[in-house]
Amino acid sequence: MSRTLRALLAGSALIVLASCAGMEATGPAPEAAPAASADYSQLIADLRTLSADDMEGRDTGAPGGERARAYIVGRLEALGIAAPPMGRLQPWEMQGRNREGPRTYNGVNVLAVIPGTRVTDRYIVITAHYDHVGIADGQIHNGADDNASGVATALEIATRLKAAPPEHSVIFAFLDGEERGLLGARHFVEAPPVPLSSIALNLNFDMTARAETDMKLWVTGTYQNPTLRPILEPVAAESGVALAFGKDTPEDTGANNWVEASDHAAFYRAGLPFLYLGVDYHPDYHRPTDDFDKVDPALFAAATELSWQSFLALDRGLDR
Repeated sequence: MSRTLRALLAGSALIVLASCAGMEATGPAPEAAPAASADYSQLIADLRTLSADDMEGRDTGAPGGERARAYIVGRLEALGIAAPPMGRLQPWEMQGRNREGPRTYNGVNVLAVIPGTRVTDRYIVITAHYDHVGIADGQIHNGADDNASGVATALEIATRLKAAPPEHSVIFAFLDGEERGLLGARHFVEAPPVPLSSIALNLNFDMTARAETDMKLWVTGTYQNPTLRPILEPVAAESGVALAFGKDTPEDTGANNWVEASDHAAFYRAGLPFLYLGVDYHPDYHRPTDDFDKVDPALFAAATELSWQSFLALDRGLDR
């Protein structure tokens, strides 16, 4: 999640927000989904690799960010997932900000596409930013939860969709420069690989691995897109991790409103349907202690499974 946008929101980003009043639990399980792999070894390996010290915090334009990008490209190529006609890489140059102030960043988004079987000309765009804040005050900020976790979740979904294609066509956009002002997402929307009118939904994963207590996977965006909530409400909890709806109403103020807190904001500003899935704040957010060893692999696997089931429900429920 973006430090710049968090700073614009009231309240400390380092305090776990405990109030979930008024949020509704999910309902009964939907019709059984296709059996998913019980082997999460690659999911965990992706998280470990992307949050390792040799990635140097994956800052935009830095060697660590380039290594993270090469790893993602390698994973997509190994899976045999095609690039869109515009190519695997989407480079950009944009004005952003760091702790010292404004500066120009050169970043690169990584793209992949899987054709749909039912609605081939409508796209679900799955996004996850692979950058983090790099090295600050001599300390590596590994960003295991923010957002190596979302990238690993998206790669797991890509793996499953390669084996069993979706109903809608799906674009995977592993975005750069989120921490510097949603730069990669903004460029994607400004220069999309398909017409914006053909994008049915942006599904954004940012911080999916951990929580301080009572882990929930929050769904932000159903207030703005109310037809999507009934599609997701039947999705059942997975091993102690459930969906929770909110952080998107006018009553959700300051740091408790996530409508523009991550890359989905660029789609929202363009008038496109969006949903954001992510966990709540924890004390290691944007600190050098956001490390792989803080993640409970079983909870992360459950959150990823819940993300997968949510995607399946949306893929089936859209454009009916």
